[in-house]
Order: sequence, then C-alpha cells, then structure tokens
Amino acid sequence: MVIIQGGIPEMGYDRAIVTFSPDGRLYQVEYAREAVKRGTTLVGLLFTDGVVVATIRPSEELAVPSTGSDKVHEVDSHIAAGMAGFLADGRVLIDFVRIRAQIHKLTYDEPLSIYGGVKEIADRMQLYTQYGGVRPYGVGFLLGGIDEKGPQLFEIDPSSAFSSWNAQSIGRGAPEAVKVLRKEWEEKMTKDTAIELALKALKAGEKGVKINEVELCVIDKSGFEEYRGENIKLIKKYW
Repeated sequence: MVIIQGGIPEMGYDRAIVTFSPDGRLYQVEYAREAVKRGTTLVGLLFTDGVVVATIRPSEELAVPSTGSDKVHEVDSHIAAGMAGFLADGRVLIDFVRIRAQIHKLTYDEPLSIYGGVKEIADRMQLYTQYGGVRPYGVGFLLGGIDEKGPQLFEIDPSSAFSSWNAQSIGRGAPEAVKVLRKEWEEKMTKDTAIELALKALKAGEKGVKINEVELCVIDKSGFEEYRGENIKLIKKYW
C-alpha cells in the first residue's frame, strides 16, 4: 500500500510487521487473520470425557491421500490440534510444539499440560510479530486435550492471542458452524453425541461436504483416535 500525502508517496503501514499504524493496528497480523478466515472450516468441542476436533480436506481425484496436507494432528498422546489457514505455517508450528512436549516430558517426567502446549505455540507466534524481515504465521489453531484439569479446548489466533472454549469454530464456514454449536452444545455430552454435533457443524459451514473429505480426531482418557481416509467409515453412522 502507498499513501499519498501532499503529493509525496510514503510507505504504507502494512509493509513491515514492526510498524504500528497511527490507530494502533498491525496490518500484517490482520492480513494473517484473513488467511485463517479463508481456510476450510475447523470445529472443536468438549464432551464429558474429552475433546473432538474436526475439519475437511477437499478431495482431488488424482491426489494421493495423506501426503503432508493433513489438518488435524496428534501433538502428544493427550493433545490434538487442528488448523485453518496456511498449512505449511501450521505444520512448522506443530513440529515445534511436538518437540517442546517431548523436551518437557524428558525434563520433568510428566506430560506437557494443555495450557503449556497452547503457550508454546502462542509464544512462538508472538515472536513473529516483533522482528523486521519476517511475517506473522498465517494460521489459526484449535488445540485441545485432556490433562489433570480435565478436557480443555483453546483457540490460538495469528496475533498469538488465545482463549479457552467449550465449543468453537474458525475458518470460512465458522459463522454457520458456530450457530449450530451455540444451539446444540451442552455440558456432559457423550462421545457419540459430540462426534455427531461436530459433523453437523461442519456440514453447516461447508455446504456439500462429503464424508470422505472429513478429518476428525477424538482425545479422551484412552488417548488419541483419528478418523480419516479408509477408517472414516467408522463414524459414517453419525453423518
């Protein structure tokens, strides 16, 4: 962007992440948020014993499945993360927090807490809002899991801000998906009901989505369960 003042061109405030606009905005962070808004719909919700995270990966007839474009990931046996936005940015951050989780386990002989995993990602993202020559990560996360505090779900914004939710959706279909979640989410949901609601919210946000395009995971006391590709048929009954 170029701003003309008195006939003299000036560099716009969106050229560098380290430059605040006069009204206190970081335009590069706002652009990163737009990348998240254009991503496929991502849904997460809590149930009595755990967390469900679900999204979609539009199918391509000639594409080989499971070749690095996954949008739902296992961080540790008790933590899962889904992402919307630039998948390459998300993949780098997933690898980063996986390493941090293992370092924490080896150092303290205990698993990384859900809040700790959220903070590791958020702190890393915040660094990329401070230095010249870099850009913010163009990805948002729904990270959930179960620890000594029980099931938890967090949203992490490209600005590095994070917040805790009972149910949330981000991505292009979030407004419609959130309507479903607000209407139907309730405390003490069963695992089956939570999966059914997550899929219903996804269908509201992504018109015409097919079951084989869904990526869904469940984290509970038994660990991480993933449904995609061939084993998606195991949850087809909830469709």
